[in-house]
Amino acid sequence: MKLAVVTGASSGIGEATARELARRGWRCVLVARRRERIEPLAAELGGEFELCDVSDREAVERAGAAILERHPRIDLLVNNAGIPGRADFLTLDVDRIEAVLRTNYLGGVWCTRALEPGLQPGSHVVNVVSVAGTVAFGPAGPYSASKHAQLAFSRSLTGLLAPRGVQVHTVLPGFVETEGFPQQSALRSRFFRRAVVRPELVATRLVDAVESGRRELFVPRWYRVFALAQALFPGLVARLVRRSGYRRAVSATQVLDPHPRIQDAQDP
Repeated sequence: MKLAVVTGASSGIGEATARELARRGWRCVLVARRRERIEPLAAELGGEFELCDVSDREAVERAGAAILERHPRIDLLVNNAGIPGRADFLTLDVDRIEAVLRTNYLGGVWCTRALEPGLQPGSHVVNVVSVAGTVAFGPAGPYSASKHAQLAFSRSLTGLLAPRGVQVHTVLPGFVETEGFPQQSALRSRFFRRAVVRPELVATRLVDAVESGRRELFVPRWYRVFALAQALFPGLVARLVRRSGYRRAVSATQVLDPHPRIQDAQDP
């Protein structure tokens, strides 16, 4: 049975991915901060769990060592944990800005480094980024910046691990309705509210990408147009995304279980 490690697995995309992997016969090690969520889910799926805040490098190293002691080979690592930063660079609390960068970007770096010895020929790494990693999204600037960094990390990792026979996949969801990212109630724009998808769709596409070998995909696929528009018409895109806005900002002190990374979800 193949083994997958999924971060931010207590809710949202992480939970949906763990369920989809288990349905297809994978054994999962679920990583998140909330025992009350992750322990029963692991039991339900016949898997395991590790309590860990991925923004804490030492905690990630301890969790990684514990996982590798039990499982010397990791067939799939899903770097999904993440937290929202639903405000701009000038108004979001400075501690929250740092937390967003540590969780959304460095969390994936620390997890990959910690589990790297278990990544062997035929293994896969999936980085759940966001369309926000390709578009400068002013209403959530710190979040967007963290996703730009995560996208660069994922793409560089692709070339770094290819000689070892390890495939890297980059998944870029659009607006996804999850516990940490209540898009339907937060977005002002009717157009963007209609574009919100469920985490189950992202999970299905993610696992399909692993099985088919697809390296980079947008969910839904048509979101790729925003990445192209950003490159060709940055001024127009800036005006468009500014109108999407948010009805209210998440409290700067509110920390979710990422992805709530140590929740888990995406927010372009």
